[in-house]
Amino acid sequence: MRRRLLALVCVSASLLTGCGLMPQGDGGGRRTVTVWLMKDSASPDFLRRFTEDFERTHTDLDLDIRIQEWTGIGPKVQAALKAGSGESAAGEDLPDVIEVGNTQVPQYVDKGGLLDLTLESLRDWGGDRWLPGLAEPGRLRGTQYGIPWYAANRVVIYRKDLFAEAGVKTPPRTRAEWLDATARLDEGPAQGIYLAGQDWYTLSGFIWDEGGELAEERDGGWKGALDTPAALRGMDFYRRLQALGEGPVAADEEHPPQADVFARGAVAQIIAVPGLARAILAQNPDLEGKLGFFPVPGPTADRPGSVFTGGSDLIVPRNTDDREGALAVVDALTGEKWNSELARTMDYVPNKADLADAVAGEEGVAAMAKGAAQGRATPSTPEWAVVEADNPIKAYMTAVLSGGDPETEARKASRRITELLQVTLN
Repeated sequence: MRRRLLALVCVSASLLTGCGLMPQGDGGGRRTVTVWLMKDSASPDFLRRFTEDFERTHTDLDLDIRIQEWTGIGPKVQAALKAGSGESAAGEDLPDVIEVGNTQVPQYVDKGGLLDLTLESLRDWGGDRWLPGLAEPGRLRGTQYGIPWYAANRVVIYRKDLFAEAGVKTPPRTRAEWLDATARLDEGPAQGIYLAGQDWYTLSGFIWDEGGELAEERDGGWKGALDTPAALRGMDFYRRLQALGEGPVAADEEHPPQADVFARGAVAQIIAVPGLARAILAQNPDLEGKLGFFPVPGPTADRPGSVFTGGSDLIVPRNTDDREGALAVVDALTGEKWNSELARTMDYVPNKADLADAVAGEEGVAAMAKGAAQGRATPSTPEWAVVEADNPIKAYMTAVLSGGDPETEARKASRRITELLQVTLN
């Protein structure tokens, strides 16, 4: 995904390098599998333990795990996918397995060069149980190319003390309860909620809850869909919730960073990944023990609201010279044992909802895991990156929150999204 959600972790950069973390094999018939993983996705200790276990149980394989920077990774992956067998990518051995952002997968599929993993996902890897927000963007035209590894999504971070003072005894479970509780909180000394006007990831969840979409595939192409009745209902809920605080209508959640706003102590709630609580406490240690977490409420109490799911998938280049070794690595990293261990170590959501017990002991991550079961991703088309670069959704939100007619502004934004989705990426 273009904008990472990984405020969840803080791994010392000094422990990671751009070259292999593990020594390569010393011959004797053993083969080396080269794996590209992204910086801060897994701790060095996790990678050491995983490598030791993998090489012990796969006596013919050695792992060469190479840590990559997110900045500039797109062109580097594209170059690796285009390279011929035996060539190198930017001075490195060609990767056999690559970690990519879940919503990046369509871009790599569009250029070719990925191995079809549909059979393995259905036969061996429990693909029918994957989180939809990870699995769906890894699938294009019925073929599975990206294998879900880990997820992260937004929850509500709230002040337990302010909730108690306002008489809100339990976290709301429905949208109606949420609006009522937030209105009561907003009558006190703090904002009921700090919600920036251009937080389009959060808006997406409200639209999905209403049965709407950001864009739809129709007649062989993609078209903007913000002007549908369902999408307009999602925007109307966003408008009502956002009005119960003082979030800027013409800025997103990073301008200013909402952790900074929350840390100043005059906010009852924000919508963010739970790891943001660390940044809040670093700025305001007096809030220690006062922060709580609950899933974004849905229209009814039977399930949480829909949320945008970020995270990573694993892909296998078609030019790998060790398909068997690559599949063994994917199998191990995404399997129950090590996927659960990664989630516990890094405060992630595992790749299957039925593995959520692995993080049940952490309040914020447990809330995140409940929401992840209703997770979604952006439209599965390579051109969506162009939409995000221009982002008419943000301009639409600001226009509506500034008093513009929702239907008029939604039609305008939908037309722009349609135009952008007709762009062919080079």
